[in-house]
Amino acid sequence: MSFESVKENASVGFLKKGFNNKRLLSSFSKVYSPDLDFVRLAAKTECLGLKEWPEMAEINAWMLSAETATFMKSGGLGMVASELPENFNKTFEHLNHQMTIVTPMYEGDTGKKKASFENGVYEGAEGKSVYVQKIGKTDVLFTDFKGALKSYAVELFVGNLNKVQYIFLKNQRFFSINPSKKNPPAQDGAYILNENNINEVERFAFFSKAIYTLFCDVCRRKFELKVPNLLVANDWHSGALSGLCKYLTCFKEHDQILDHQTAEKIQNTPIIHIAHHLGYQGWDFENTARLLNGLYEAYAIDVVKNARAIKNSNPRTVNTLIVYDSYNQASANFHLSDRVVTVSKNYMEEVSKEKSFGFDFRDILKIRKNHQTFFGIVNGYDKKLIEPNGAKISHMNSYFEGFDFKIYDEKSLRNKTHNKKECIKLLSKIATDSNFKQKVIPLIETDHFSDISGLVSKAAKIPFICATSRLVEQKGYDIACSALLKIAQKIKEEKGEFPIVAMGGAGNIRLYEMLQDFRLKLKQINPQMAERVFVFKGYKDEFAYALQLAADFYLMPSHFEPCGLTQMEAMAKGSLPVATATGGLVDTIENGVDGFKTDVFFSGGIKIYGSNAKAQKLKNNVNAYAETLYKALCLFKNSPEIIKAMKINAMKKDFSWNVQDGSVYKYFKLFRTGHL
Repeated sequence: MSFESVKENASVGFLKKGFNNKRLLSSFSKVYSPDLDFVRLAAKTECLGLKEWPEMAEINAWMLSAETATFMKSGGLGMVASELPENFNKTFEHLNHQMTIVTPMYEGDTGKKKASFENGVYEGAEGKSVYVQKIGKTDVLFTDFKGALKSYAVELFVGNLNKVQYIFLKNQRFFSINPSKKNPPAQDGAYILNENNINEVERFAFFSKAIYTLFCDVCRRKFELKVPNLLVANDWHSGALSGLCKYLTCFKEHDQILDHQTAEKIQNTPIIHIAHHLGYQGWDFENTARLLNGLYEAYAIDVVKNARAIKNSNPRTVNTLIVYDSYNQASANFHLSDRVVTVSKNYMEEVSKEKSFGFDFRDILKIRKNHQTFFGIVNGYDKKLIEPNGAKISHMNSYFEGFDFKIYDEKSLRNKTHNKKECIKLLSKIATDSNFKQKVIPLIETDHFSDISGLVSKAAKIPFICATSRLVEQKGYDIACSALLKIAQKIKEEKGEFPIVAMGGAGNIRLYEMLQDFRLKLKQINPQMAERVFVFKGYKDEFAYALQLAADFYLMPSHFEPCGLTQMEAMAKGSLPVATATGGLVDTIENGVDGFKTDVFFSGGIKIYGSNAKAQKLKNNVNAYAETLYKALCLFKNSPEIIKAMKINAMKKDFSWNVQDGSVYKYFKLFRTGHL
């Protein structure tokens, strides 16, 4: 079966609903024609790095991201999308290199996040605004709910902020964030099931198709935009892009929808995929046929039948576009992008070695790593945003009224102890004054806060521990609770001093209930210990900031942590992270120098770090973490000068993007050469 025109085959080129009901798509893993070898061999070509990296005298990259810290953020993914281009442009603009951000123009109100466009001003969900200019529109072919191909108009707007040009894609059907009545409570922001019943997977499949359509238009000079010579896809949201550029372009060139010069440009422009947490891939079994038809139009059958994965040992990934019969938004980029980057070097090792980290893509990433098309670069974090800040502390004092938190730095830690005293007073005030609690943290649920103001005079001698991460299983609150119970029993036997512990955040109600249960169990060991524990559900920036300014130690017992930003925030404030040895925590914390890490870490019974002797001794994450945390507490008691030196080391550390040999320079080298 060779190429045939869209007009002649429009009735037979579409995948039928339910075609993916057979396990592992065995009938779609066969090669049907040698004429389509370019599809069959594309994954091998890209994973093995068989294409020559183009020379770039001037880099003009597009950062393609569903989230940005500036206009719509849910986590670190959005921060990378804004901060990498901002710092790249500041560092390299004198050499005429630049990055542009392409992102949806979200509009609507989820109840928590609100974005609007009026009178030429776009105000995003993070409270920032930008003047934009409309440069035209592009028509994007995609399927409707009935599976028919339709042309959807996407308006294009351009604005500039923080030395970065933004290209906004505006379409109410796909990018509205007004929620449907059926929207699950946990879904918000860019991930909302919206009023048009568009879910996140369909939204970002359309986002990928809109980027591809815009790229084609720009290559054909339809708009006055500089043609990019590099595409940077920020995680799974633009994960379909490589398949469109490699597969769809060939069919469109054959049918003379795209001219040869344009097709060649699209196929040969390098795509770098930045992978954050590999557990998020964007899959949709039920709508597999409809989404693939929307992406590949009347060529869908030919594409899917020949989209062969590079040979690997996982029968679930025999097709580059489908994982275990389900459309998978990330899969195309993992197989077909020119390079894959993840957000720390150690996470790169984990995902390419352990199935529990790399999921269905472990074998693909192992092949890529061995052939140097997969790299790890730690996320940057602008130090001036996370170190103790005078203006922010002044605002916090005004917000809480009557409190006097003070600024400090690595040259003098005296005010950090002062802040610990202030935080003890703050927690006690919240515990004893219901009106004050309602005024300052009305949306935060608190569990039996106690008045510990009597400890203020002893503050220098009592360790203060906090954790303000999201209440999600990843963050390992279960490990922390079990470890603290072990330590409490040990302290009781030794008649020692139990630390002050404040932990909680926004997220899962079940995990908050687990924290409450932990406090009850601690009360059974020793009621006085339980009085020193403050657990809460919800997030308020001023409250979290007060805890971080006060804390001696910050809990990071993560089950996995691709990069981690919270440990960087803690270190900048002289709060020493106590971490499991996973992901970016390994790359950013130097054990015994500026924080503490476990010697071993287990995932699903598999030993990741440590000798066999230690593995037999420690046996699981809880024991490993309890031992590490107890060591930190003993040092606090017996060697305060060591803890002080470690705090100074932590505060001196600078993870900013553009420090010497910082992450922005690593990305620059990757952009220029395709290697690190």
